[in-house]
Amino acid sequence: MTEATTLEQRLDEIERQSREIEAEFSRPEVGSDPDALRRLGKEQTRLAPVVAAYRRLRQVRDELWGAVEVRDHEADGELRELAKEEVERLEAEEARLLHELKLLLLPRDPNDDRDVIIEIRAGTGGEEAALFAAQLFRMYVRYAERRRWGVEMLTASETGIGGLREVIFEVRGDGAYSRLKFEGGVHRVQRVPETESQGRIHTSTATVAVLAEADEVEVRIEEKDLRIDVYRSTGPGGQSVNTTDSAVRVTHLPTGIVVAIQDEKSQHKNRAKAMAVLRARLLELEQHKAHEVEAATRRSMVGSGERSEKIRTYNFPQDRVTDHRIGMDLHNLPQVLDGDLDRLIDALITIDQAERLGSFSQTDGARPAA
Repeated sequence: MTEATTLEQRLDEIERQSREIEAEFSRPEVGSDPDALRRLGKEQTRLAPVVAAYRRLRQVRDELWGAVEVRDHEADGELRELAKEEVERLEAEEARLLHELKLLLLPRDPNDDRDVIIEIRAGTGGEEAALFAAQLFRMYVRYAERRRWGVEMLTASETGIGGLREVIFEVRGDGAYSRLKFEGGVHRVQRVPETESQGRIHTSTATVAVLAEADEVEVRIEEKDLRIDVYRSTGPGGQSVNTTDSAVRVTHLPTGIVVAIQDEKSQHKNRAKAMAVLRARLLELEQHKAHEVEAATRRSMVGSGERSEKIRTYNFPQDRVTDHRIGMDLHNLPQVLDGDLDRLIDALITIDQAERLGSFSQTDGARPAA
C-alpha cells in the first residue's frame, strides 16, 4: 500500500467522522445535553481544518485533471499554453495542500490546548541571576500581553534590588502550552552588571519550567497524602502580611513534592494556588512515567542551572539572542526581552514539525489526535 493510498484512507475516515458528528448535533437528546454538545463541538473543531483542506485538495485535483486534458489534447496552441500554466499552478497548490494535510495529521501533544504554569528560578550568578530571572518573567508577561493571554501571579520570592529568586505564575489563553512549552530549560545571560566597576562581562543563568495545568478530575489527590502547613508570610507586603498565618505549604507525601504559596492574604486562596501548582507537577510526573521517551521531564527541562546546560543565550554586548537547539541568532535583544518571541518560537515549532513529519512518513501508525 502506497503512502498516498494510506493518506487518502485516513482522510476519508476523518471526513466520515465529521459527517457523523454533524448528524449527532441534529439529535434531540444531544441538543439538551451540554456535556455532549461540548464534546461534539470540540471534536468538530479538531476535524474541521482537515476536512476543509481535504475537500479543497479534491477540488484542485479535479481542476488539475481538466487542465492536463487541455494541455495534452487541445489543438489550439494558445489554449495549450494557458493550460500548461494552469497545470503548474494547480500542481503547486496540490503539493501545498498535501503538506498542510500531513502537518494536520501529525499526532498532537495532548497538552497543547492547556493553560500553563511557568516556574522561573535564579541559577548560577547570585544577584545578577536573580535580576535576569526577573527580566525573563517580564519577557513572558509581555509575550502573553502581545497574544492577549491572561497572566496570574502565584508566588514570587524577591531580592532587595529588584531581582527574583523564584517566581511561579499562570498563563491562560488559547494555545498557551503549544507555544510556551519550547521555553523550558536553562537560559543564559552575558552582560556587564551595573555593580561591575571593571566593565567585565559576567555570565549568569536562570531556569524555566513550563508545566501544563491540570484539572482536578485528571489528577486525583487524596487528603491523606498531603501535609498542610500554615505559617506567617514573610517579606514585603501590605495589610495581613506578617500578621496572620495565611501562607500555605503543601507537601505531597508519596512524591515529596513541596509547594509553598504566600502571596495572597487569604489562607484559602494560597492553598488553592498551591494545589494548582501541585496538580501541574503531578500531571507532568505521570505523563513522564507513561511516555518516558517522548515527554520532556521537568528535571531535564530545568537541570541544575549550570551554564553548560543552556538552551538560549542573551548576549548584551553583541545585541544577540542565540537559541542553541536550532542554531538561530537574532540581533534584536531589546525586542526579544520585550516579549517579541514569535520568530524564535515559530522556528522551534517548524523544526519540531519537520522532525515529526519525517517520522510520520516512515511509519504507518500516525493518526489525528483524539
